[in-house]
Parts: sequence; C-alpha cells; structure tokens
Amino acid sequence: MPKKIRELKAMLKKAGFYEKSGKGSHTKWLHPQYPGRVTLSGKDGSDAKPYQESEVAEAIRIVMQRGDEGNE
Repeated sequence: MPKKIRELKAMLKKAGFYEKSGKGSHTKWLHPQYPGRVTLSGKDGSDAKPYQESEVAEAIRIVMQRGDEGNE
C-alpha cells in the first residue's frame, strides 16, 4: 500500500528538511546537508508515487549518512 504525500512530508520534516513552497501542489524540501532538493507534488491525502517514496528514502539516507560522518 503506497504511503500518502503527508506521510512523506512528515518523514522529511523529522529528518530535518524544511519546506519551501512551489507552484500549485508542488513543495520543495531542502536540507543543509543535502545537495539539491526533493520536490513532492500532490495533495496531502493523495497516494505517493513509487518514485517519490524512493526519492524521499534516498534523500533521508544521504542526510543521515552525512550526519554520521560529521560525528566521527
């Protein structure tokens, strides 16, 4: 069962990303330790597309990995 857009947004917030508004239903998510941005499109109650789930998971993984490198 696919996650909802609101769940992906909550995951990004928890990982330290902050939201920047985009056009229409698009939101951009930025993080100081992530090169680039994650763009989510769709209403909060909509099902997320598989590529959106993958993109969010990969972005969080990169941020966590960089955070661990900084603690060593």
